[in-house]
This record gives sequence, structure tokens and C-alpha cells, in this order.
Amino acid sequence: MNKEEELTLLLKELVDRVKVLERTVYNADNVIMKSGLVKVDSLRPSINGSPDGEITPDRIAKMDWSEIDELVVKMGSE
Repeated sequence: MNKEEELTLLLKELVDRVKVLERTVYNADNVIMKSGLVKVDSLRPSINGSPDGEITPDRIAKMDWSEIDELVVKMGSE
């Protein structure tokens, strides 16, 4: 068996193992969701005191580090 054949067999084995893991995780997640332990729809978190009541990724991108630190502290205290 040459190196290319060995590499091909190894890749096939890895792909098969990943597929098995994906099926296992998918089935485990479905069991948890079907049992009602996981909510699909939940409330959106917001920080009190913000002008519009919502923090968006765009807004965070425009913040400086001190504002982000304050935001994290506020979120931790609620």
C-alpha cells in the first residue's frame, strides 16, 4: 500500500467518524428538545438604561474598551 492509498483510507475513516459524531449529537439534541428541557424561543436579554433598550453587534463594534467593560459589569449585576 502506498502513501496515497494510506492517506485516502485515513481520510475515509475520519469522515466516517465525524458522520457518526454528527448523528450522535443531532439525536442527543433532539431528545433534549423533545423532552422540553430546551426552549427554542426565549426572551431576548437587554440592558436597562440603554437608550433604545437593545445592544446590537454594530453598536458594540463602535464602543471603546472602557464602554465594553462597563457593559460587561452591568450585564453581570443583573
